[in-house]
Amino acid sequence: MVPIGAHDREGDPLTVAHATDAEVIQFFLGDPQGWGAPTFPGGDAAKLRAALSEAGLIAYIHAPYGINVASANNRIRIPSRKLLSQQLAAAAAIGAKGLIVHGGNVTGGIDEAEGYANWRKAIERIERPIPLLIENTAGGDHAMARGLGALQRLWDTIGEFSEADGVGAGVIGFCLDTCHAYASGEDLDGIVDRVGAITGRIDLVHCNNSRDEFGSGRDRHAPIETGTIDPAQLLDVVRAAGVPAVSETPDPAADISWLRANL
Repeated sequence: MVPIGAHDREGDPLTVAHATDAEVIQFFLGDPQGWGAPTFPGGDAAKLRAALSEAGLIAYIHAPYGINVASANNRIRIPSRKLLSQQLAAAAAIGAKGLIVHGGNVTGGIDEAEGYANWRKAIERIERPIPLLIENTAGGDHAMARGLGALQRLWDTIGEFSEADGVGAGVIGFCLDTCHAYASGEDLDGIVDRVGAITGRIDLVHCNNSRDEFGSGRDRHAPIETGTIDPAQLLDVVRAAGVPAVSETPDPAADISWLRANL
């Protein structure tokens, strides 16, 4: 069975992992809406790394939401690169398996090609001590990773930095969010194969149901059994991907229990 876990929103990953019976824990290193340098729960990277290891937890770090290396605005793109670099180093320091970041977008009538080119520049310039996992997004105009068409363009630009046969330090990987895919208008049936044909890999699944209808463009997660996605489809995605799965819903303990009972 694949490792299953929870996203910690409380700033206490060990407590949340214990409370939810998680094997995988995902959390932020600092304010998810902020631009400050990374901080560590408990204040010490080495102690956190040791505690996660002792608990047998697989850790993933989610980068702050504001990071947008695709932006044509220097006041956003340059700080985004800096913060992404800091987050990668900090995530490596606590022994994380990868750092998840959203694909970002371009605005103000800028050609999307410039956003993809900016991704390329970021990948070439940022040191990656651990895998950087790009996550598909639910909505937004001119988004770099909304829908498989956009994902294809992104991987055409940076795909040479990914490896098709396993996770290795420094590679570019992919995090598949089921709610985001559904909200972006992608059918979940067979999506693992379709994504894999583009990226060559899926490293992590965010197993979330959706509060909204198919193609809504809205990023509103729901517990597995209560959303608009057939839970059987979510099971199929997790089984097909065969990689760690994380619940980012309001009730991760129930989701983890349900997944273990039904996988």
